[in-house]
Amino acid sequence: MKLSTRARYGLKALIDLGLHSANEAISLQSIAERQDISTSYLEQLMAMLKKAGLVKSSRGAYGGYQLGKPADEISVGEVLRVLEGSLEAAACPGIENDGTCHGSDVCVAKLVWKRINDSITSAVDTLMLGQLIEESRRVHEEKMESQGMEENVRTYLNKTGGQENGKNDLSGQCSNTKNSTGGCPGNAAIFFRILWQPVQYL
Repeated sequence: MKLSTRARYGLKALIDLGLHSANEAISLQSIAERQDISTSYLEQLMAMLKKAGLVKSSRGAYGGYQLGKPADEISVGEVLRVLEGSLEAAACPGIENDGTCHGSDVCVAKLVWKRINDSITSAVDTLMLGQLIEESRRVHEEKMESQGMEENVRTYLNKTGGQENGKNDLSGQCSNTKNSTGGCPGNAAIFFRILWQPVQYL
């Protein structure tokens, strides 16, 4: 079984919703930009997911999309069936014993197809959207950490006005931030404040 672009993009969109729409609805455009998906194509996917009750939408200035039910109650299998239809890797009439396969009573190949189909069903039906959302958070946190302290310092200085003459320099903080004695707070204090900056997920 090979999943189509529809299934892959639809699942990515739901993970994005789970990450960003906990407190408010988010726009289709913001999802499309973060996930690099065509807005018009995403609209088609959202229509299918909404019809199945997996997402809900609201109108108005603060309108947008949210998950239709808790992420821990949405299985990957449910999502894929909405977007793909049947997930059977091998459509074998002998498995159903509906009389259309004349050799099903002596065919052992059907046992192979049934085992494959059962394995796929078990895998996607026991994997929940909530698990994927948590894994996405973990991956993003590791990515942020791997960028290194130097890049974090540079970003922090840019945001707080520590950039001077086109250069990122820790000494720039001394002109903007003084401690209780009137001196520079020092690198350790700056690092401590950086570590406590909130992480924003992509």
